[in-house]
Amino acid sequence: MYVSHLSLLDFRSYESADVELEPGPNAFVGRNGRGKTNLVEALGYVATLGSHRVANDTPLIRAGAQRAVVRTRVVRGERASTVELEITAGKANRARVNRGQLGRARDVLGILRTVLFAPEDLGLVKGEPDGRRRFLDQLVVQLLPRAAGVLSDYERVVRQRSALLKSLRGHRAAGRDPDLSALEVWDARAAQLGGQVLAWRTALVRALQPLVATAYEQVSDADSEAQVRYRSAVLPDPGPDGPLPHEAPEALEKLLAAAIEEQRSQEIDRGQSLVGPHRDDLVLSLGDLPAKGYASHGESWSFALALRLAAFRLLGGGSEPIETDGVFWDPDHGSDADPVLILDDVFAELDVRRRERLAELVVQARQVLVTAAVPQDVPEALLGARFEVTSGQVRRV
Repeated sequence: MYVSHLSLLDFRSYESADVELEPGPNAFVGRNGRGKTNLVEALGYVATLGSHRVANDTPLIRAGAQRAVVRTRVVRGERASTVELEITAGKANRARVNRGQLGRARDVLGILRTVLFAPEDLGLVKGEPDGRRRFLDQLVVQLLPRAAGVLSDYERVVRQRSALLKSLRGHRAAGRDPDLSALEVWDARAAQLGGQVLAWRTALVRALQPLVATAYEQVSDADSEAQVRYRSAVLPDPGPDGPLPHEAPEALEKLLAAAIEEQRSQEIDRGQSLVGPHRDDLVLSLGDLPAKGYASHGESWSFALALRLAAFRLLGGGSEPIETDGVFWDPDHGSDADPVLILDDVFAELDVRRRERLAELVVQARQVLVTAAVPQDVPEALLGARFEVTSGQVRRV
């Protein structure tokens, strides 16, 4: 797949913008702060309904405007789809496909797939678990768009349950016996949804593990093997060399329900939900050592890049489908399903060797979008179509 057209209205720094894109490499070049990243951020938002830069949608709307609109034309095989997303502050976002009626934003998930690598990805290695959980969940949604509803419902249940736990903590502090009947209802719902989330994430990590190891070897000269594993309080830790957990959602639901019941008194005391996928982590290791705290700056960059390259391969950026235990399945796996690969200001952060290796690995992708401050930062193989970006303006050169 590839994006043939991008149109913005009141998105970030753009009052309006219209860009015709080509298959293959496309390079956006311009000084920092001129809006290059805003362009690729808009495409990433269409694919995932989330930004790689901010946690909520409000900053996406240009200052002084009430809403932002992103329109894209996505070509997959012989079929082209026009997607329009309307982002409104304080209201539910809406979307339409091929000029149909405005509907739920999540209805457009799956039409465009992207893999975006940006300087912020260093946080996947050096940062906190929430960034790694978000990496997994956004990849799950691209593989299985209906997962977006389950993930949203689980987050809502955790918020509601935590609010109830705080209330029950107040009752206990006042010397009153708390009524647990309402909590038991939320417990059951958290276990049910959480079991499904756990099943998706663990299946995803099993599929990613060999891909990350291969990608790290390709972009780094290091002798250590890159490994990923999923850490959850309700699952045994397999260690660096052990098998990854493989459980059905129903079995994971039972494990979560038992763990929640065991932790109930402590959760009331602390007024928060202590067990579930919202507390889990993706553990990254180089050999026998955790990457966080032990990996050098260059190794951390290589690991972050390996995660994104593995995601690209998993989403279709290769000749063969990847086995995910039947949890995820794409009947159109192949060159037409290749995600759009976005490299946002990453070459300036890489040494010459890593630049060349990365360019070699991605040049055959159906479409690659690159942003850079100066043309010299873009490897020759990825220059392709070139656009000059100035304040609020994009011009083909």
